[in-house]
Amino acid sequence: MQATMPRQNARARGRGQRPSFKGIGRAIRYLTHYKRQALLPYLFLIIATLSQLAVPHLVRNIIDAVTSGYVADQILGALDKIPAAVMGQALPKILEATGKNPSLTMDQLKAQLTAELNNAPRALVTALVAILIFAVLRGVFAFLQAYWAEKNSQSVAYDLRNDLYAKIQNLSFSYHDKNQTGQLMIRATDDVEKVRLFIGQGLLQLVGAVILLVGTIIILFSSNVSLAWTTMPILPVAVVVFGIFAGVSQPLFIQVQQKLSALNTVLQENLAGIKVIKAFTREKEQQAKFRGAADATMNQAITVSRLFTFLFPLIFLIANLGQAAILYVGGKQIIAGTLTLGAWQEFSLYLIYLFFPIAQLQFIIIQMGQASASAERIFEILDAKSDIVDKPDATKLPPVKGNVKFENVTFRYFSGGEPVLNKVSFEAVPGETIALLGATGSGKTTIINLLPRFYDPTEGRITIDGYDLRDVTLDSLRAQIGIVLQETTLFSGTIRENIAFGRPDASQEEIEAAAKAAAAHDFILSFPEGYDAHVGERGTTLSGGQKQRVAIARALLLNPRILILDDSTSSVDLNTEAQIQKALDTLMKGRTSFVIAQRISTVMNADKIIVLDKGEIVAQGKHADLMEDSPIYAEIYNSQILAYEADHAEQSKEGAL
Repeated sequence: MQATMPRQNARARGRGQRPSFKGIGRAIRYLTHYKRQALLPYLFLIIATLSQLAVPHLVRNIIDAVTSGYVADQILGALDKIPAAVMGQALPKILEATGKNPSLTMDQLKAQLTAELNNAPRALVTALVAILIFAVLRGVFAFLQAYWAEKNSQSVAYDLRNDLYAKIQNLSFSYHDKNQTGQLMIRATDDVEKVRLFIGQGLLQLVGAVILLVGTIIILFSSNVSLAWTTMPILPVAVVVFGIFAGVSQPLFIQVQQKLSALNTVLQENLAGIKVIKAFTREKEQQAKFRGAADATMNQAITVSRLFTFLFPLIFLIANLGQAAILYVGGKQIIAGTLTLGAWQEFSLYLIYLFFPIAQLQFIIIQMGQASASAERIFEILDAKSDIVDKPDATKLPPVKGNVKFENVTFRYFSGGEPVLNKVSFEAVPGETIALLGATGSGKTTIINLLPRFYDPTEGRITIDGYDLRDVTLDSLRAQIGIVLQETTLFSGTIRENIAFGRPDASQEEIEAAAKAAAAHDFILSFPEGYDAHVGERGTTLSGGQKQRVAIARALLLNPRILILDDSTSSVDLNTEAQIQKALDTLMKGRTSFVIAQRISTVMNADKIIVLDKGEIVAQGKHADLMEDSPIYAEIYNSQILAYEADHAEQSKEGAL
């Protein structure tokens, strides 16, 4: 049941449970793998932000220098026009109007005004040069900040994908039985990318917004307390609004990812089964199915967009109300002469710095909501518990002789429902060939899945040379078992690489020997590239029989002490089957072999034939004994041998023609 928990949890959150941001916090902690490198973008961010904060004060110096020079020039011109007789009476009013020291004489006033006029150009140039220097600093460190943030985020994505891949590889078959391939693929690709974007951009923007916001507030209060208090009411309002939207948006983003996963699953299944779809002319129905999944994804994305379409104007309204308050209060102070034009402009620029990070938060919330939803989905996999794991005290299985025992083995899938196997007991001595025979669903495949511990018995135990399979390490167990499954799986690459999949270091001679034993050597040499011929995805460039023989060669190259052949000749014609069976008869000598075959002709020479029916052993023994003692076996034999002879006669007739 543990395997189903991730999807149940995701559905529950999608229905509106309290959102959690623990997942994104865990993803961010991946940055600690890179220590000092992870701190570099934030160090560069601080320098770039401080350079940005210095600019409004320099703009104030420029405006004050220009206005003071202009005013000084105008006053000097006016003083020259005032008659000397009235100068004494006019001087106090001039000093009061210009804010100068009331004790100044006319000569002192002129000297001061002349100095202000002469200093204005120098102050203007100095401020402009300083602005240029800070702009260069900000540009350089903004570039360094973006570069290292991107590098760190790519490193985190690399780690997450590797961890996901390793986890998916190690999860038990029961987990994969209940989770679709498309769902797992979207988490390793799209979900990881959303987390990476937040760590590389959103997180840095969030830290930058906080630094800019705090720095701006400090400067505002240090320059003009009354104006600063005018702006403060918008901050808690904005924080509350963003908090509400963050809580509402994360479950919606989870649902978006779920819809996208469903869409990806439909796409993956359709691509994998394209031949079946075309063969049964179901293109229109599958298009409708895909269109339905695409519509669900689009509608969920529109729901999220509708939420943020409402958020953006609301935030701009709050910002505009704050700006209106500043214009009113600042304008009154300028009229009263308590605020210079330069100081008012400086405050206005800092006010933009106050509103900018608040407005930026809306985009950060979008990224954080997406990243949080994706991180939760990623860690659902990373936290999943595998049913099949090594015990803490598991020992390495030594080279085995091949004595296999099933002792009262009962098995239920997912620990519930009717048993697939019910109290199955038998023994295979070293070198013995065990044939498993029975109708579909009788439990044959389950037995061979239990041997390499793809699953564990619900009850009873399985031993090899006296070692309980649960007491030894998985690697040491599976390394001594060669398997050819009924559903042949080959990988993109060359035929050589597929045969040597379990032993990449195998020599060409060893590869060819395995191929010859599997009756694959001749058809491989018929390709122009021979063993270097390319195998398409899932072996699509090979016939069913060719794929089966390559898979047999792959298993034989391991030279295992225990060999499992799950209906390994089901995809070949009778002549090829005879060739493979002859080779297998030789190769199975000295190995404990388990053979599953739908056709009774392939198991007649087995040392022991086990007949299964509804998960129970109903008969076991050699062919001759079973023909006398087991009515079920005799019935299977008689029905199939007639079909076999009919097939053989038909092929012989076709060959004669």
